[in-house]
Amino acid sequence: MRRSGVSALTVTAALSALALLPAGSASAAGTVLTYGSAGGNAVSVGDVLTASLASGTKATLATASGGSTGITCTSSSLSATVTSNPAAPGTATESATSQTFSGCTSNVLGVTGVQSVTVNNLPYTTSAASGGAVTVTPASGSTIQTTVVLSTLLGTVNCVYRASSLAAVSSNTANSLTFTNQAFAKVSGSALCASSGYFSASYAPVVDAGVSGSPAVYTN
Repeated sequence: MRRSGVSALTVTAALSALALLPAGSASAAGTVLTYGSAGGNAVSVGDVLTASLASGTKATLATASGGSTGITCTSSSLSATVTSNPAAPGTATESATSQTFSGCTSNVLGVTGVQSVTVNNLPYTTSAASGGAVTVTPASGSTIQTTVVLSTLLGTVNCVYRASSLAAVSSNTANSLTFTNQAFAKVSGSALCASSGYFSASYAPVVDAGVSGSPAVYTN
């Protein structure tokens, strides 16, 4: 990515902390993903990258692209295991294993609360290119999916949303991973579930949790 990270709300969720794998002693520069600095130490295959929402930001699942109506979450985190880290320029890959959301509220008419937002069908494959483009895709035959459980005037309803893939942008400036208006379509749920959702969130900093001190990750 200029950081990388994983998955998406598939608000769904976003993309469960797993045990962190120990980092190797990799010190070669010139790989797509490095830690500590751009062109720094190579991130080892097997290392776990983690990130939470950038300070002062929220994750949203809006009912319209760029809209203000929908679901807002004050906390979200993600985790992905590095599966390849070739020489730069190139594309590194990760297995997105966890994306969680909490502190969620809704301003949709008829919805009185958000019980949970859960990302389903993990792991996803995350591809992080040297130019900063990040793509999240599901396993073959699967789909990116998020389940939202809402409290409504008519009782509890489950809303299931899916997307074929998600796109994000990484930046070395803040070691961030940003999703903007990524579209999900409702596949099941009552009329109180919005027919579509547009996921936006910025995670920063993305760090290598397998290295002592959890240094920031850069994309080269």
